[in-house]
Amino acid sequence: MDAAKRDYPVLGLLIDGRWTGGEGRSTRPVIDPATEAVLGDLPEATDADIAAALDASARGFEIWRRAAPTERARVLRDAGGRLRARRDYIAGLITRELGKPYPEAQREVDTAAELFEWAAEEARRLYGRLIPARTPGTRQLVLLEPFGPVAAFSGWNAPAITPARKISGALAAGCSVVIKPSEETPAVAIEIARALQEAGLPAGVLNMVFGDPGRISRLLLESPVTRMVSFTGSTAIGREIGELAARGMKRATLELGGHAPVLVFADADPESVAKAAVASKYRNAGQVCTSPTRFYVHESIVGRFTATFVEAARSLKLGDGFAADTRMGPLANERRLDAMAGFADDARARGMNIATGGERLDRPGYFWQPTVITDFHDDCRAANVEPFGPLALIKPFAGFDEVIAQANRLPFGLTAYAFTASLATAGAVAEAIESGVVCINEWAASLPETPFGGMHDSGLGSEGGIEGIQAFMRVKCIRQS
Repeated sequence: MDAAKRDYPVLGLLIDGRWTGGEGRSTRPVIDPATEAVLGDLPEATDADIAAALDASARGFEIWRRAAPTERARVLRDAGGRLRARRDYIAGLITRELGKPYPEAQREVDTAAELFEWAAEEARRLYGRLIPARTPGTRQLVLLEPFGPVAAFSGWNAPAITPARKISGALAAGCSVVIKPSEETPAVAIEIARALQEAGLPAGVLNMVFGDPGRISRLLLESPVTRMVSFTGSTAIGREIGELAARGMKRATLELGGHAPVLVFADADPESVAKAAVASKYRNAGQVCTSPTRFYVHESIVGRFTATFVEAARSLKLGDGFAADTRMGPLANERRLDAMAGFADDARARGMNIATGGERLDRPGYFWQPTVITDFHDDCRAANVEPFGPLALIKPFAGFDEVIAQANRLPFGLTAYAFTASLATAGAVAEAIESGVVCINEWAASLPETPFGGMHDSGLGSEGGIEGIQAFMRVKCIRQS
């Protein structure tokens, strides 16, 4: 724990292998959500900084695309090892910037390191193929080539995993990157960049900037240097990013919002599922795009499930993420508090039952009580807009067709969950649910080796898995006689 609480680092921008600070630049404060104290000041990139980062990325791409796959693998593997060596310190930064309980933050750093290690192995296996020719003496080859310089954008809710996933996939493919991580959790992303620098990544291959998201996204996507964009964030902003990319004929991978349904069938163990569901729902204070939110429980067991769920949610200990008994930390910022208050007020105005929670804690920090709304109506705000916070909705269902219709009611399709002891039901759910990821009898929606991406309003393309690396590559067909 001592390593976790080392002094907060000096923040900066990484452009062409050099770190620059706030000299002549505007800055913004980074806030500790558990105390509302200022941790540090983050410099914001100027237009000249963005132009320099793009120029560096163009030159860096020409270097990195020619690097041997074994060299790319070496750098990625070395960076992953450095993240593991600094696990406690980086986890402490996550807890200070985001409020996530320290053990959760440690697990996030482990996953970020594993993303680099997995990408290192796959960097050596980006195979093309040979297609049998129609005529003798002709060869038909399919090659995978790096797409080009990438503009990447990551949010605050997974400050180690999301930048690590984008950077590792792009670098494994041979692309260079200009990334704008969240201004609310900058130090975590900066540590990832430093690990790559120390691992020997050439200057210009990775550039990191912070500042006004709208201005930076416009400058990066209007530049002819940028050939691809990788974005994680809300559906509304994702649409804007997608439109900017389309104007320049740039490839876009968009991981957007969700509103995950959970189907609990009559043959599931309601108490066991409810206890595990609370741990998954309130992880990172519900600020996870895959967070289970709409719980549809068979009418024969909904009473037992709800009683266990509400009691477990009510007993969660809220507090500073460094406290050993804390099970849920604060929300990331005051905007999320306002959003949660809006969901709770709307539910009350519609006469719905808030079984527990629904209020801000009367203490410093952005703390909101774990909240459960039972017998919710489909017209309430929380049932239609992703809460992205510690709010769960529980409702009974009677039949299979009914619950599938409820699960697919919204235009989101990122993650869905189902619990059943029946292989037949599990197979039917897997086919019927419209979601990029369907978890049956488990809660792990994303691993380094599996593709992660949504359907409909939840995004385009995949991150993670071999599909996530191939997203950064273009296909070239060669016919030679």
